[in-house]
Amino acid sequence: MKKVLTIAGSDSGGGAGIQADLKTFSALGVYGMSAITALTAQNTIGVQGIYEIDPNFVGKQIDSVMTDIGADAWKTGMLVNAEIIKIVASRARKYNVEFLIIDPVMVAKGGDHLLKPEAKIALMSELIPLAHVITPNHYEAQVITDIEIKNLIDAREAAKKIHSLGAQNVVIKGGHLPDKEYAIDLLYDGKKFTEYYTPRINSKNTHGTGCTFASAIAAELAKGHGIKKAVHVAKAYITAAILKAENMNLGKGYGPTNHSQDFTVAVNLDLITIKEE
Repeated sequence: MKKVLTIAGSDSGGGAGIQADLKTFSALGVYGMSAITALTAQNTIGVQGIYEIDPNFVGKQIDSVMTDIGADAWKTGMLVNAEIIKIVASRARKYNVEFLIIDPVMVAKGGDHLLKPEAKIALMSELIPLAHVITPNHYEAQVITDIEIKNLIDAREAAKKIHSLGAQNVVIKGGHLPDKEYAIDLLYDGKKFTEYYTPRINSKNTHGTGCTFASAIAAELAKGHGIKKAVHVAKAYITAAILKAENMNLGKGYGPTNHSQDFTVAVNLDLITIKEE
């Protein structure tokens, strides 16, 4: 069985972070493991508290997994601070990780910054050059590149700039782009652009979508699929997870998606329209 390690924060509400990652791994048929970077007191309404894990203990968790079970891919989420980012980067080099999938978790959906300036610098200098894939939302892509993203043309320029920092593949998520009809995710592999289109879904059940999407990419890469197929499956999976969350009615705020296995075995890839150049 293929194995994927998530290095991220814990969401006590279960919709994002390592909880979302592990549910996604299970649904897509890989064995999930975790190294926790922070504990959060969190629900659908917001985050009530964060308890950061000692960076050396984060490294110890990674060592425990890698020296015994090993991993076919790593996925990172909330890395909290520069020290943890540097520990993760050093371990990625030590264990020669081929498939490192980075969900940068720098800027929240509403535009609030989640990383301090020194952590942003560490992410850009230490971790992004090791990435097989990085999956910023459009706010995060703007922070990384200093390019204001108003449309797909801007997103392409940002993707090129992020690729120049060392990431092999860049996926700029389109949930916040101004297109009112479609959610468009843009993949740049250093040579070609691939656009993945789905109709926009009017739903409040979007908590943890970024975590889930990046984890699905990690699972598919671990199983041996190429980047274009991995993004295709991940896009179909997160679309289905949002649609299937319609009747869950969990919490008073932005609810989680539905990671359940009952539909993931038959994720409909035809939901996605793909344009490639």
